[in-house]
Amino acid sequence: MTLEPLFIVELAALGLCTGFLAGLLGIGGGMIMVPFITAILTARGVAPDLSVKVAIATSMATIIFTSISSLRAHHKRGAVRWDIVTRLAPGIVLGAAIASLGVFSLLKGAWLAIFFAAFVSFSATQMLMNRKPKPTRTLPGTAGQLTAGTTIGFLSGLVGAGGGFVSVPFMTWCNVAIHQAVATSAALGFPIALANALGYIVSGQGVTGLPTGSVGYIYVPALVVIASASVIMAPLGVKAAHALPVASLKRVFASILYLLAAYMLYKGLST
Repeated sequence: MTLEPLFIVELAALGLCTGFLAGLLGIGGGMIMVPFITAILTARGVAPDLSVKVAIATSMATIIFTSISSLRAHHKRGAVRWDIVTRLAPGIVLGAAIASLGVFSLLKGAWLAIFFAAFVSFSATQMLMNRKPKPTRTLPGTAGQLTAGTTIGFLSGLVGAGGGFVSVPFMTWCNVAIHQAVATSAALGFPIALANALGYIVSGQGVTGLPTGSVGYIYVPALVVIASASVIMAPLGVKAAHALPVASLKRVFASILYLLAAYMLYKGLST
């Protein structure tokens, strides 16, 4: 598969959009990238089942760079809850290892696509319902946050997203302010992406049919183009996040999730 100009333009446009949304919503951009990378690779001859896995792995690898860019912008505004980051990160690395080194390589791409659609739809519904948490509810203790981190890392590894689709609702449910939840989610995106990306590289060794230029399941040419474009836009998304009201953030978040869930459900059922 060659990197013709149109292919590069498509990947760059995707990177610009996902970089902005990563900063805006703290989602790492993965839930935007996976459906589009899947479509781009399938259209260029990659087997549908394999294109889903390559899209998930490549999406996760780009989040390593996007998360750093959006994290820096959020940190400058003092919005990152580093106390939460340090307690969730160990579990995140554990969950990511279980997903990317084991379960990911065993599941068919169609099942991963369907799982992506189901869980993202659930996350969107939770956001739109806008249930108010009990005023007395707070984040759980160290053991509870270790468990939550493991769950976030595992689910992220299966769908190629930075974890914001789980961590943002979890933190807001525990009465963390939405802007702090988005910023903290951006910080958590780095350990999630790094741990999962390493797992995809290892588990993808020896797999046949991967696009030329792949390292494990990660398609490096797409990673380079998307990451280069996304880091430009992430700070602009952060600026928008701090300017928008809470209700608007939640509606934007949920609407995007529903659209992507519908596409991936279609891909899963038709593969």
